[in-house]
Amino acid sequence: MLAIVGTVPDRAVPVLMGAAALEGDVLTVGGHRFPVNRGTPALIAAAIEAGRALGLPAPTAYLAGDIGLGDGSRRLYAYLTENIAQAAHDVLVFHYLQPDVDWHNRVLFAVQEMASSPILIADAGFMYVAKMSGQADAYDLFTPDIGELSFLADEQAPHPFYTRGFILHMENQVPEMIAMAYQHQNAAKYLLVKGRRDYVADRRGVRAVIDSPSVPTLEPIGGTGDTVTGIAAALVNSGMPVAAAAETAARINRLAGQYAQPTPATQVTAIIACIGQALREVLPTQ
Repeated sequence: MLAIVGTVPDRAVPVLMGAAALEGDVLTVGGHRFPVNRGTPALIAAAIEAGRALGLPAPTAYLAGDIGLGDGSRRLYAYLTENIAQAAHDVLVFHYLQPDVDWHNRVLFAVQEMASSPILIADAGFMYVAKMSGQADAYDLFTPDIGELSFLADEQAPHPFYTRGFILHMENQVPEMIAMAYQHQNAAKYLLVKGRRDYVADRRGVRAVIDSPSVPTLEPIGGTGDTVTGIAAALVNSGMPVAAAAETAARINRLAGQYAQPTPATQVTAIIACIGQALREVLPTQ
């Protein structure tokens, strides 16, 4: 079973846990409805669509409202600390939570008490805090964009705000930044680096580069990085090895973007709606 953890930008939303459902461009969890535009709702929606094509049940979602003050994230951290050890999840995805090293460590310790160890995927704020805590190697997959990779590559930066300038200017040297992240134990077992070219890597180096189809119009559309993580999570949940899932997700995400025929006004929901079609083309037995 796949579970996805994250926050939504609505302070009134309490801690929620339940099966996620996608109705058009609206995500429903625990009786609450959320627009799918970017962030954790987009990640969950992409996982649902990919899961449908794979014949999988909808993921479980753990959500809380947080507008950047950290209060909702702390409530969700506390809930996970108290309850996740009793859950049965094969794959756990952590997304937007306010970075808090102490709470991260409590959650990770609770996860390690689960009866069966899940595959761990982290993106966004949770990937940051995994690196900040020194526990990056406890994770199976990180899915950074190039800016986030810069932080992982900087062994001195205690927070993304303090990433050194010379690393921030290395955006055309992705393999070198990947090597730096692994050299300092700041990366998961596998990386899926999202950008104009997508890279799948491990500590031995780059395993795959995915650059087609190239759809430049996708670049300004918010949420496309979230969707590729959701697709990867669904593929891992189907039993696909992590590295293969990361590479396949990048291909599916690009193809879904092409099918959506995007313009600068396109919303990420149009791309999510094409995930099933793209997945069936990339994996024709589905």
